[in-house]
Amino acid sequence: TDGRMKDKHIFYFHSNMDNFAPSQPVQPRRPLAQQAAHENDEERQFRQVFQKLAGDDMEVSPNELMDILNKVVSKRSDLKTDGFSIESCRSMVAVMDSDSSGKLGFHEFKHLWNNIKSWQAIYVKYDADHSGLISADELPGAFKAAGFNLSGPIYQLIVRRYSDENGNMDFDNYIGCLVRLDAMCRAFKTLDKDNDGTIKVSIQEVQLLKWLQLTMYS
Repeated sequence: TDGRMKDKHIFYFHSNMDNFAPSQPVQPRRPLAQQAAHENDEERQFRQVFQKLAGDDMEVSPNELMDILNKVVSKRSDLKTDGFSIESCRSMVAVMDSDSSGKLGFHEFKHLWNNIKSWQAIYVKYDADHSGLISADELPGAFKAAGFNLSGPIYQLIVRRYSDENGNMDFDNYIGCLVRLDAMCRAFKTLDKDNDGTIKVSIQEVQLLKWLQLTMYS
C-alpha cells in the first residue's frame, strides 16, 4: 500500500495488490440459542467438534489454538514445519478476534479453520517438488491461488519476513502470513467504500494505517 498527501489534512492510500480477494467477514457473535436456531447440519456438526476443542467456555485461546494446529500438522508428513509457536497463535487470534475478547468464538474459529483448510490444500498443490516447503519460485503462484495477486514490493517484504534465507516458506509461516494478509485486505476493503482501490483518511488516522508494518512485517 502506498500513501500520498492531497492536502494538509487528508491522505489517500492506494492498494498495490491487484484484485486481491480476501475471505468474507467474520459473522458477528450472537447468543448461542439464536446461533443454533439458524445452523444447518454441517454447522451443527462443526459446533460439536468446536465444543470438544474449546472446552466449557466455548472459546479458543492462543494456547488452545497452538495445541489444535500442532496436533493437526504432526500427522501430516507433507507439511514441513517447526510447529506453530505461541507467539504465532497469539498473532492469529489478535487479527481474527473481532470482538476483542482475547479468544476465538465459534464463528471466528470456524472462519479461521475454513481458511486454513483451503490454504493447506493450496500449499500441498504448489509444493511441486514435494519438499514440504513452498520454494521461492512456487510462492507467487501459491499466493495468487489463495486470492492475493501481490505486487513486487509487497511480495519482497513478505519473503523477507516469513521465508528462510533461501526464500523457502514452511507451513506455519505460510499460514501466519496469509492470516495477516487476509485481515489486512478485509480491513482495507471495509474502508474502500466505492471499491476503487483507494481509501481516504485524515492525518490523525495515518498512524493507524501502517498496513504492512502492523499486519505483515511485525
